[in-house]
Amino acid sequence: MTKRQSGDRLDPAAVTRAALELLDDKGLEAVSTRAVADRLGVRMSTVQWHVKSRGRMVELMADAVFGEIPLTDLPPDPEERARELARRCRRALLAHRDGAALVVGTYPAEPHTLRFAELLVEALLARGSAAREAAWTAWTISYFTLGLVQEEQAAGDHPWSEVLAATISPATHPALHATAPHLTPESFDERFEFGLATILAGS
Repeated sequence: MTKRQSGDRLDPAAVTRAALELLDDKGLEAVSTRAVADRLGVRMSTVQWHVKSRGRMVELMADAVFGEIPLTDLPPDPEERARELARRCRRALLAHRDGAALVVGTYPAEPHTLRFAELLVEALLARGSAAREAAWTAWTISYFTLGLVQEEQAAGDHPWSEVLAATISPATHPALHATAPHLTPESFDERFEFGLATILAGS
């Protein structure tokens, strides 16, 4: 447990780091300003002074996750650059317990998030997409990445393929039965690459 040492400076960044540690230890449902205060060994009002509310703290946590995405040494080809940014985003989300669930529903206009979005949209524009197409493709990539990672992180011991196998039969759900073997936990990497390629091919 992270306890604030005497003389340590408490600021929004320190609160955010403690909140991310709590996320990794106990999951998103356990994250609250009170729980973070307990982790830091301070009053809840002290944490709220720096982050105002749980909602604001979650925004800062989401931006911190985007801050972990390396943005250097990207491919020179614009389309490959967009692909690599999406892959790095996925890895950053997977690096934290409930990482996708943390980011879903937040719209932080914060430095790290904006920097990532700028580079993704810039890559799409550079490949020849019009402004609207680039904007909507960037959003589609973001939604797809978040959704797939959320499924991957939530699957645990009950992946979708096993749920389907236990509840469907060839007689009642022939299409689902035929495709269930392709939704195994081992297929997430391939499904991500397939989805990303499909999005970019259609934009």
